[in-house]
Amino acid sequence: MSKISTFNAFKSRNYRLYFTGQSVSLLGTWMQKTAVSWVIYSQTHSKFMLGLTLFASLFPSFLFSFLGGVVSDRYNRFKVLLFTQVASMVQAILLTALVFFGYYSVWAIMALTAVLGLINAFDVPARQSLVYEMVDDKADLPNALALNSSMVNLSRLIGPGIAGLILEKFGDSVCFGANAVSFIAVIGSLLMMRLPKAVVKPHGKNVLADLKDGFEYIQNTPVIKFVLLMLASVSLFVLPFSTLIPVYAKDIFKGTASTFGVIDSVIGLGAFGGGIFLASLSAGTDLKKILAINTLVFGVGLIVFSHMHNYPVALLFAAITGFGMMSQITIGNTIIQTTASPEMRGRVISFYAMAFFGMQPLGGLLIGAVSQKIGVPDTVMAEGMVALLLGIIHFSFLRRNRLKKEAMVALQQHPAEVIS
Repeated sequence: MSKISTFNAFKSRNYRLYFTGQSVSLLGTWMQKTAVSWVIYSQTHSKFMLGLTLFASLFPSFLFSFLGGVVSDRYNRFKVLLFTQVASMVQAILLTALVFFGYYSVWAIMALTAVLGLINAFDVPARQSLVYEMVDDKADLPNALALNSSMVNLSRLIGPGIAGLILEKFGDSVCFGANAVSFIAVIGSLLMMRLPKAVVKPHGKNVLADLKDGFEYIQNTPVIKFVLLMLASVSLFVLPFSTLIPVYAKDIFKGTASTFGVIDSVIGLGAFGGGIFLASLSAGTDLKKILAINTLVFGVGLIVFSHMHNYPVALLFAAITGFGMMSQITIGNTIIQTTASPEMRGRVISFYAMAFFGMQPLGGLLIGAVSQKIGVPDTVMAEGMVALLLGIIHFSFLRRNRLKKEAMVALQQHPAEVIS
């Protein structure tokens, strides 16, 4: 079994450009996310409003991700991605201007956050599908996707920490402005790429028929169907723990914006480590088994973190939580990208985006409401217990599949004995 180089995908020039530009842009994105959460909680002191903010950022992506997948499969993915990045830059500029000139309210920030969610509905399917085209050797695709996750989580590691310092020293408008400027890097990197000329395929079907075809394809592909169901469950019940981190920073650890940034960054550190771990796996590694194990790790990390009042120890388990959390998104994406047929890739990824973007905002509202009733620590502990349960269900599923395969092999090798 050959070992995959951790940075094998960098052999592809287009992917190197994408990775560099996206790294800068994601740094700005995490700075803006941190600033939005802190501003909302500082002005409202409402845990429910934190959940509502997550809902505003992700629910539009859920509503329109199906359409985004169809657009990605029908049209030039490069042009779609370029358009969404320019639109995201305009959104960041508007948010910066509103905050800088003082013409903003909590609802204005939420409205612009929802606009970004709408843009992401078209951005995610196009961007994820285009990664396949950026990698010259398709055997390097799992490595490229793992590196993508490492990039996201390294940005999550650095961005919130920088944002916390900037919020204290310079104010929220500087955080938002930095995000607007960061889009120059990713737009520039896209324009420098040399991708194969896109072939526009004629489409005799309407959009609804394309959506139906995508749904039927998933229904008839058990591996993809299972991964999507797992991700939807984790996104609904477990991933929204992140909306409660400002409460830990401000109320439980009696900290400031910097404390919030540090906790968020440590979660990102654990997730970054998990991404590098995945990028370094040998070819042929059973990713489904690793996903099940890391779901258990995710649950244990959350349970211990939930009631930990010792700040350094809490940071340790925040990192463990991040390590387990990362696999939910990265391994699912890898399995989908390497399993889906090219003509269905955009639509399948749109269902993947729906499971992530759709369930998480609903979970944010649920977790925000539950935390008001039973308290934040008990809510986070309950989320960890759900993760443990999902991990156990996953292992049970894998065991049943293994037994089925063994029975089929036995039937093929000794059909007469099995029948008798």
